[in-house]
Amino acid sequence: MVRHILLGAVAPPLVWLAASVLPQPRSLFVRTSLGRLVTNPMTSWLAGTLTVIGWHVPAAFDLAERSALWNGVQDLSFLATGLLFWWPVVRPWPAAERLPRAAIPLYLFAATLPCDALSAFLVFCDRAVYGQHLAEHRHFSMSPLADQQTAGALMWVSITFLYLIPALVMSVQTLSPGRPTTDYTASEFSSP
Repeated sequence: MVRHILLGAVAPPLVWLAASVLPQPRSLFVRTSLGRLVTNPMTSWLAGTLTVIGWHVPAAFDLAERSALWNGVQDLSFLATGLLFWWPVVRPWPAAERLPRAAIPLYLFAATLPCDALSAFLVFCDRAVYGQHLAEHRHFSMSPLADQQTAGALMWVSITFLYLIPALVMSVQTLSPGRPTTDYTASEFSSP
């Protein structure tokens, strides 16, 4: 769970924040139909959300746990869709589709809801959902159910903070007098 949180929710905004200080690529990709689809905030939101939910379907989860190849595919999908998800938030370079500044906190808050539901299910479920957990050795002398509940709680708390803190910062910036309300740059994440 820690690896997936790092790949999908921590690394991507840091990559985009670092990329924003580099010269804008001269690629016309963002102006193509595929580029507009990929950078569309709805596509980005759905890609991130469906990836998290999809890999928590027991058959998909167990496949990734049993196979090094599928585990790599899982990791790559968390990173790739994390980059898509965070693009409209950090927006390192101008994109065809723009999410209005005031909508970004709602975008981030809405993304916490599916994660919250999944996390709550994992935390409050009275049985281990994933068969591979039953077959593996126990981590830290935890039962498979306790391991699942701990992972669910970690996802619940970390995603909530990782999404809502930037939402709160952007809300304060948007509502502050003298600040632009319609656009921003990635550098504003670090400005007071």
